[in-house]
Amino acid sequence: MTERWPIAGTFAISRGAKTEAVVVVAALSANGFTGRGECVPYARYGESVDSVTRAIVALRPQLAAGLTRDGLQDVMPPGAARNALDCALWDLEAKLAGKPVHELAGLPAPQPLTTAFTISIGAPEAMAKAAAKAAARALLKVKLGGDGDAERIAAVRSAAPNAALIVDANEGWTPQNLAANLTACAKAGVVLVEQPLPEGKDDALARIIRPIPVCADESVHDRESLAGLAGKYDAVNIKLDKTGGLTEALIMAQEARKAGFAIMAGCMVGTSLGMAPAVLLAQGARFVDLDGPLLLAKDRDHGLRYEDSLVYPATRELWG
Repeated sequence: MTERWPIAGTFAISRGAKTEAVVVVAALSANGFTGRGECVPYARYGESVDSVTRAIVALRPQLAAGLTRDGLQDVMPPGAARNALDCALWDLEAKLAGKPVHELAGLPAPQPLTTAFTISIGAPEAMAKAAAKAAARALLKVKLGGDGDAERIAAVRSAAPNAALIVDANEGWTPQNLAANLTACAKAGVVLVEQPLPEGKDDALARIIRPIPVCADESVHDRESLAGLAGKYDAVNIKLDKTGGLTEALIMAQEARKAGFAIMAGCMVGTSLGMAPAVLLAQGARFVDLDGPLLLAKDRDHGLRYEDSLVYPATRELWG
């Protein structure tokens, strides 16, 4: 099922802006219980609402025949479609077992977490205004990726002097301006820079001294992509829509830590149903960016509780 959720204002990154979040929800039923999972098809990865919906519908016969969550990993590639089904299967398993997902996964009970709040890219004055409104938050994620980024990050820092800052360039920098932009971010006290260079064109990261830890986003999807990041990145942004669900995300996080990467738990812009399983992944993350519902004009019923900079685990009425 496709759902459209208006965004409060506009969400803008280096690749463009949007005014609504379009999500696909998978629902699986058995023995009077229904499990749900939400995904966000992402054009950057060659996905559309139609392609994701077709992929989910195509698996109906196998799901009806008893396809398990483990089996799903073998018959569907990583991506948004598998995420919706994987999380729906987790939710259904929990309901059938009468146990929360964290117990089924062998995880400790989830606790509230400090999450970033996103400041969209724009003119320095507009970004400063947005940052001033959010200045009391503990962690801000600042979208950059264009000419004038040094002025933008300086304006945000001036407007929010006490917040920790993460920068996300969304592949918008070049090898020519990389060092200067990293220096500007270091001057502003930024603690992490996400995906400064385009995927596949990021070798320059291995040839410079990085004054700030750099996190892979578009360059990392599932655990198979970790090997190509050595020497270029210090952290990885794990998103369920990239890994294809919570199952792979939990395994990927373990492998990433073994490889020496810090973990960031991220999200697309979606509702609390999409964030709920990511809260379990985020329990062991160094950085948490699960603010999708905060960017919407309205969240779904039984949504996650956000209080100041904290996001609380889902209630069972929502998921898991």
